[in-house]
Amino acid sequence: MNKAELIDAMAAEANLTKADAKRALDAFLTATTNALKAGDKVTLVGFGTFSVVGRSARMGRNPQTGKEISIAAKKVVKFKPGADLAGGVK
Repeated sequence: MNKAELIDAMAAEANLTKADAKRALDAFLTATTNALKAGDKVTLVGFGTFSVVGRSARMGRNPQTGKEISIAAKKVVKFKPGADLAGGVK
């Protein structure tokens, strides 16, 4: 499912116009991104939790040449699914 299909599904499920569903989705994405940038967790009970974790620097290997390369430390977004989401997928 891509963003346009998600907007269509949200509009149909919530009885909204596609424009309203797009604004709601964009607002959710912006608010989530801003919270994660600030170091907060975003928890949606039953759905899951978004958080930011740090990855330390490490040595890797170029798969084409086999040469060792240095991979810099960085922050990445982590998602842990909630019980309702995990149970609904089974």
